[in-house]
Amino acid sequence: MLITHPDKLLFPDDGITKGELANYYETLAPMILPHLRGRPITMERYPRGIQAKGFWQKDVSKGFPEWLERVTVPKKGGVVHHPIVSDVRSLMWITNQNTVTQHVWVSRVPRLHDPDVCVFDLDPSDDDWDSVRAAAIGLRDLLAKLELASWVKTSGSKGFHIVVPIDGKTSTDVVAHFAGAVGALFVSLAPDRLTQEFNKVDRRGRIYVDVGRNGYSATFAAAYTVRAKRGAPVSAPCRWEEIERGEVNPQTFTLRTMPERVASAGDLWADMLRHGHSLKRASEQLQRLSRSVRP
Repeated sequence: MLITHPDKLLFPDDGITKGELANYYETLAPMILPHLRGRPITMERYPRGIQAKGFWQKDVSKGFPEWLERVTVPKKGGVVHHPIVSDVRSLMWITNQNTVTQHVWVSRVPRLHDPDVCVFDLDPSDDDWDSVRAAAIGLRDLLAKLELASWVKTSGSKGFHIVVPIDGKTSTDVVAHFAGAVGALFVSLAPDRLTQEFNKVDRRGRIYVDVGRNGYSATFAAAYTVRAKRGAPVSAPCRWEEIERGEVNPQTFTLRTMPERVASAGDLWADMLRHGHSLKRASEQLQRLSRSVRP
């Protein structure tokens, strides 16, 4: 697909153009598309480059090609026509709209009320990478006590996303409640270092354990997506061993280093969804564990 204005500087401090961004997404499409396919997308667009204010766009109801797959989602007072990226052509089309970051739902069409992943977003108040890595490992270990395997990726911003694959048959309300209960228990184990306070002023330097990505229509940054920050960091799947050894920080991987990374490591999340299962047993385990640690 033709990319218009490929020489437009989207990351002026790094000399990264729209054409280079499009080349990244086209090159990594085999890795990216399985994680986008079927998920309603919100486009984070920067028509004047990331140094200027961008905007988030959900609706593609006017001025868009007929071939672009969409899903109509009810909202208060109307509907939203979200784009669905299912192939290279649609990935290139949204990139041509100066979309730097794709934000995706935790569910896929047609089962939009039944997520197939549960997402925990660790958001530190500063750039204390050691603390946020330790928190990620601690959350992984707590989930393991609930007999849940978890996968991790850099956020491309300040923290890490810890993802638990589920069966796609558990309702959004159940998943969101479960995530909230896990987050509350996790914070209770280290309240001096962790918090669920939404307002930044109330966090007092603690790491925010964000479970709000699991509500209906909520989104999180897609795997392999580029973030609109200096250096063009990528939200990149990684190995738990890399986190443990301190080899990976939230902005370790970038648009320019990811092709070499995936050439050697492949898609570390390739089989993640094959491990999805019900949260019923984990919820029972969570209740028992919460009672045992309650003061």
